[in-house]
Amino acid sequence: MTDHEDRETFHHDPISHANVRAGMTVGALIEEYGAAGIGAAQLHEAVDVFGEMLDDDVTTFVGLAGAMVPTGMRRIVADLIRDGHVDALVTTGANLTHDTIEAIGGKHHHGEITPEDRTEREHDENLREEGVDRIYNVYLPQEHFALFESHLRDEVFPTLEAECAGGGVSIQRFTAELGRANSAVNDRKGIEEGAGIAAAASEHDVPIHCPAVQDSVLGLQAWMYAQTSQFTLDALGDMTALTDIAYEADEAGCLLVGGGVPKNYVLQTMLVSPDAYDYAVQLTMDPPTTGGLSGATLDEARSWGKLEKAARNVSVYADATITLPLLVAGAREQRAK
Repeated sequence: MTDHEDRETFHHDPISHANVRAGMTVGALIEEYGAAGIGAAQLHEAVDVFGEMLDDDVTTFVGLAGAMVPTGMRRIVADLIRDGHVDALVTTGANLTHDTIEAIGGKHHHGEITPEDRTEREHDENLREEGVDRIYNVYLPQEHFALFESHLRDEVFPTLEAECAGGGVSIQRFTAELGRANSAVNDRKGIEEGAGIAAAASEHDVPIHCPAVQDSVLGLQAWMYAQTSQFTLDALGDMTALTDIAYEADEAGCLLVGGGVPKNYVLQTMLVSPDAYDYAVQLTMDPPTTGGLSGATLDEARSWGKLEKAARNVSVYADATITLPLLVAGAREQRAK
């Protein structure tokens, strides 16, 4: 019989059974996850890696895709920015749209996926008639988009148009002005909900990059305004500034929430840098077996030279509205100790 000591791949580290009790902290729960397996063990490791990324010496890039703002993750990201844990944010025009709507007084609401008395199609047809947009189990009244359009035309676009005499402004300049306007209106109107992600980034000089801004209501509004004005966006204007941040970083880490354009944009930044990411955490629900970018493992990114050979990285395959709060709370508690 083979002795256990001779098994090269055998770890003398038996699985334990999580001890969950009343009153335990998130950090204590994450420690119990470390004794378990599959996704629990991955999340435990992700907390440890992200905790190292919160060090002041690590330049941290965050990719934020999916419906993170309308589903209630907005304050988590804004607080990370305000506490100095984000050096560059790459997100979608959709998240910035919903962030702005909350900043200027709109709200998202709990809703139903399919009521008992009708089919999903009948339910959505009824919502259309009532002027309500649905994001799975989140509702957004359509009148908020009219408020959003007025905000852009009154508070954001005129300033940027004045800067376009010699050419277009960068998308990052657009998001910075959006954040400034969101903060100003939020404060001026005394809106109970916080000014949000773009405002926090503007206030703390954290660049927000939105490479696919056209793919959103924010992009549609920018395009419509450009039809009757000098306003225009320079799609390549951001790339030098973002790659400079990567180039100058002594250590770099990335947190990728969801996939798509934000994930690739964050990772490809290292292709023109002499170094690559030292830390990386991915939260996604997309499987790697389809060959798509959104579910691709971070080890695969290592083959492209986007991660250092010795980088600490982990992918957690679960709903990011569940894993992101646990990840951030656990890492913050770890750092506090």
